Amino acid sequence: MTALVVNPLHAADYRIAVVDPNRVVEQSPQYEAARDALQGEVEERERNLREQQDQIASLQHKLEKDGALMSESEIQRLQNDIRSRTRKLKYARDEFQEDFALRQNELRTKLGRQVQEVVVELAKEQKIDLIISDGLVYSNPRIDISDLVIERLKDEFNKK
Repeated sequence: MTALVVNPLHAADYRIAVVDPNRVVEQSPQYEAARDALQGEVEERERNLREQQDQIASLQHKLEKDGALMSESEIQRLQNDIRSRTRKLKYARDEFQEDFALRQNELRTKLGRQVQEVVVELAKEQKIDLIISDGLVYSNPRIDISDLVIERLKDEFNKK
């Protein structure tokens, strides 16, 4: 069994801090702006998908209502149109979901880089030797610099 012994005289020479990455991200104005921008992008495509779904429903209703009065070729043509539109809608939905996931990932990565840069800046400015983040079980609130990171992100956001 190996034991780690730290000389208390030297331990005081190190500055350690903690950052709560979830709180930093959720409370940053960059996160809100990215979320709002993504929501704007999503709304237009969702509206388009709903319109396509409504058109298909309208054609199905027409087939049910007027099918008995239509010729066999008209019924076949309408059924083919409905199938074709349904396939296109399914493809458009799948593409939308993939694009949405990709865009979310891009925004998360960009924000993650910004947070990382701010944390490193603060560590250098405040001469912090070690900053702990993910996987943290407990930390004393006096070493948590998350609020400083959030304030710096707000300042940078307001400058832009």
